[in-house]
Amino acid sequence: MSQTIAPAAIRKSFTVRATPERAFEVFTAGLHRWWPKSHSIGDAPLKMATIEPRVGGRWYSLTEDGVEHEWGDVLAWEPPARLILAWRLNGAFTYDPDLLTEVEVCFAATGEGETRVDFEHRGLERFGAGEAVQAIRGGMDQGWGLILDAFQTVADA
Repeated sequence: MSQTIAPAAIRKSFTVRATPERAFEVFTAGLHRWWPKSHSIGDAPLKMATIEPRVGGRWYSLTEDGVEHEWGDVLAWEPPARLILAWRLNGAFTYDPDLLTEVEVCFAATGEGETRVDFEHRGLERFGAGEAVQAIRGGMDQGWGLILDAFQTVADA
């Protein structure tokens, strides 16, 4: 019998020079300030990325042609400590309302004015199995690194 190994969750942890309240605010309400324009879906360039501040809220982008593109929705909203987002983009980065992977971000004070940010994108086995899902995971790991670096730069400012 063959065994399928599920892809590991993408995990990243780092510290920002901000309180948990500020880090949470920058990550959520300030998403449009730091989300890289290169990381969007749709045919036109990214204008703005948005997370609506409530459970059930949408996570989406607006492109310069005025089109909104759904990315997912808010599963948990616990400012300033925790946020869970449903990532509903498939391996081709197209919205799929039936796909659910989760992005959890936790914010914890580590010292005066500093916050540890723990990031996890899990449920990647829902993209499928085999080499294709490993390639998707590898690309997403690299992408999240770039995205979170941009967040850290703004949160540290």
